[in-house]
Amino acid sequence: MTEFEPLRCIHGDVTLEGELLRPAGAARAAVMMFPGATGPGRSFRAAMRELADEGYLVVGIDMYGLGADLSTPQSAGAYFAALLAAPEDLRARVVRWFETVRALPGVDPDRVAAIGYCFGGKCVLELARSGAPVAAVTSFHGLLTTHAPARPGEVRPRVAVWTGGRDPYAPLADLDGLRAELDSAGADYQVTLFA
Repeated sequence: MTEFEPLRCIHGDVTLEGELLRPAGAARAAVMMFPGATGPGRSFRAAMRELADEGYLVVGIDMYGLGADLSTPQSAGAYFAALLAAPEDLRARVVRWFETVRALPGVDPDRVAAIGYCFGGKCVLELARSGAPVAAVTSFHGLLTTHAPARPGEVRPRVAVWTGGRDPYAPLADLDGLRAELDSAGADYQVTLFA
């Protein structure tokens, strides 16, 4: 069984430290996993291991920085709120992580995907909007709004969005706005809406 390895990424003056999990054999592709606002937990790491067992190189992303206090929802929430208040930094940090993962030895730069839950779902949608050459992104229960909507031709990955009809953090008006944005950008996407 492979072990989790630290993986650092520098964004501006912030050192980020995620976790890397390698498959037993040669990697089929790389998957970036963005956790929710409170950071990775047991189920997050279990999902990382499932993907590694399927042959993917998996990177659990740290959006807050080395040494960030995630011991309580309130302390993690302060980092989350700070990034939401600086949306340009959030998008730039996501792109910086993508560049880091894409440059890892043994990673096919054309076969990198990103998945995220809640805040992580927002992160992967920002990666798609950035124009980065990511292969695919999937947002689960993600925050759907943005400070800078995608421009025509700039959404390069296939996009999948899984959302709930009664999600107070992603109301149907936000989903309608995302659909209009992705249509206008000419994106290849699908939305699954759970009642």
